[in-house]
Amino acid sequence: MAKMSREKDTGKKKSRMAAAAAARANRKKRGSIKEYFKGVKLEMKKVVWPTKKELGSFTVVVLASCAAFALVFWGVDTGVLAAIQAVCF
Repeated sequence: MAKMSREKDTGKKKSRMAAAAAARANRKKRGSIKEYFKGVKLEMKKVVWPTKKELGSFTVVVLASCAAFALVFWGVDTGVLAAIQAVCF
């Protein structure tokens, strides 16, 4: 019986030690500002930039979506206001 409890204790101790080691490994290392900007430059090289034609079409899609949502919100707002006025007055 005592042997089993010691085995359980050592198992718990090992798992705590493994968790502590994992926590140390997961900590972020503090780097310099120069290192940060080197990383930024490296990531920016990986970006696939849109062509002028794609950029134009994406802009049109975004503007059209904004206009559509603005109209929907205006309609809902007007409807709610009309409902409130009908109930209160």
